[in-house]
This record gives sequence, structure tokens and C-alpha cells, in this order.
Amino acid sequence: MEIDGLPLHPLVVHAAVVLIPLVAVLTIVLAVLPGWRWLSRWPAAVGSVVVTGIAFLATRTGRQLEASRPQLRVLVQVHAQRGDRLAHLTVVLAFIVLAAAFLLPGPSGLASGRGARPSRLAIADKALPVLLVVVAVAVLVQCFLTGESGARAVWG
Repeated sequence: MEIDGLPLHPLVVHAAVVLIPLVAVLTIVLAVLPGWRWLSRWPAAVGSVVVTGIAFLATRTGRQLEASRPQLRVLVQVHAQRGDRLAHLTVVLAFIVLAAAFLLPGPSGLASGRGARPSRLAIADKALPVLLVVVAVAVLVQCFLTGESGARAVWG
């Protein structure tokens, strides 16, 4: 796929490079700052679903670019594998963030305290924040490695 002669993959990748790390950092905020959960809960949940779609769109457009230019196949092999891994990690991230959005307790942003979330599962209060940080860091590392291998394929 192309837009005005430019392959769609570089355009989609720019969205992924900005939004995936942003959502990963927002996920870490959700995990480690319980006082800010009222503000970070739903943007992290919606963002995690959006970046999953962007990651899979990036892999799809990358495969189409590779198919249209077979000479690139050898150069982008590592990049393609890392991109697939990143897309699958974003699915894991979205699943865990959505679970955390519903299960983690947190205060309300209102002065009255209305809307505060009580603890629903005691084990979730301890395990989910750790799991959120681990998966978010894994997504950040994989995003960096994927982008680095893509840059090497294009410029190296």
C-alpha cells in the first residue's frame, strides 16, 4: 500500500514509535502511582488497545512492503521478527492493562471522593502492578530493538 507514492509502512511506523512508548510509560504510571490511577486508568486502557492495532498494522504494511520489494527480504528479516514479537507483546500489555483498569483500587479525582475504587482482589493489588511494570518495560525494550533493526536495515 502506498500514499502518493510513499509506502504506508514508514508512516504507520512513526505512529508506533511515538504511541507505543507513550502507552508503556502510562502503564508504568498506572502501576507505581496509585494516587494517579484516577487519571491514568482509562487512557492506559484505551491506549493499550489502540497501540495493539497500530503494531499489527505496522507488521502488515511491513510485510506488504517486503513483498513488493523482494530485494529487501534479507535486509529486514531480523526487523520483521522483532516487529512480530512487539505486536504480540502489545496484546499481552493490552490484556493486563485492561485487567488492571477494572481490578486495581484507586482514589477518585473528585474532592468528594466519589468514584474511588475499592480493592476487588487482594492478590491483584500486589501482582498486577509488578506485572504491569515488567510487561511495559519488555514492550519498551522490544520497541527499541525493533526500531533499531529497522534503521539498520534502511540506513546500515
